[in-house]
Amino acid sequence: MDTSNPLATPAAADTLAASFAASYAGVVAFIAVVDEGSFAKAGNRLGIGRSAVSRSVQKLEAQLDARLFHRTTRSTALTREGELFHANCRVGVAHIVQALDDMRELRQGPPRGQLRIASTVAFGRKVVAPLLRGFQARYPEIAVDLRLDDRPADFASDGIDVAFRDGRMDDSQVIAKQLIPMQMLVVASPGYAREHGLPRHVDELAAHRCINLRLASGRVRDWEFKVDGQPRKLVPAALQSFNDEDLALQAVLDGQGLAQVAAYQACELLRSGELVVCLDGQAPDDRGHYLCWLSRRQLPARIRVFIDHMSTETRALDLGCPRAAPSMALS
Repeated sequence: MDTSNPLATPAAADTLAASFAASYAGVVAFIAVVDEGSFAKAGNRLGIGRSAVSRSVQKLEAQLDARLFHRTTRSTALTREGELFHANCRVGVAHIVQALDDMRELRQGPPRGQLRIASTVAFGRKVVAPLLRGFQARYPEIAVDLRLDDRPADFASDGIDVAFRDGRMDDSQVIAKQLIPMQMLVVASPGYAREHGLPRHVDELAAHRCINLRLASGRVRDWEFKVDGQPRKLVPAALQSFNDEDLALQAVLDGQGLAQVAAYQACELLRSGELVVCLDGQAPDDRGHYLCWLSRRQLPARIRVFIDHMSTETRALDLGCPRAAPSMALS
């Protein structure tokens, strides 16, 4: 028999369950007395008699081998041990209350509560933030906290409910729903194209001025392609590098060179003719924009409705490379 396992036998499991139930009742009674300031008021709050509250607290004190309250006929005050126990218990009780609220939220009334969202900076500014107005008009009782950071969000330590991620998903710890494919386009200004021409093949990038993007990690982002059916990465020599995608795109608009950007950043500029695209026939086709959340069988309503809303609204946007986009790639 495994004596190290407290649940090794049914009898032991029953004993542990009974002990837990008694402890839980004692903690609930203890917290109620602290909050209400008296055993009588705690009993009214819990719907039980004063004596039942007192017995639960006495059993808890016996388990802890510590006195939690100074009791007189006129007042009830915490002992030093009671203050320490209350401080330690409060966080756990708050988590239990939140868990119960989340479960009730799944079944009752309109979605409410705080929703913590993480997104990459450029996608968050261009796509996510503009769609939040419609979401909050539809769900006014959900408070939104949007955090922009190009580093992957840590759901647990950062307290994130949902996150937008770009590229390829290789995190098996989360559920990832692709919103739209992520097209990577090499773009230039018409002025640059007229003066310098445009590459017809990836190998010709070395003869052009290129603008690179530096990631939050400090590494320069690879330019990615699919050549003859095979993935290919390279980092071209660059006269300019930026750690902000908007600045890199502005340098392209100013005629400073070529850059590889996501289609959602350039689609409007391509339609207006302010940018032209090249090497689109060698663009990668295995990337996406994803909405991610922790694997849970039952999602709180605030998360579920956000996923549904953003999936529908993002897909309704025309964020891809226009089919008739100006292209100056030579035949």
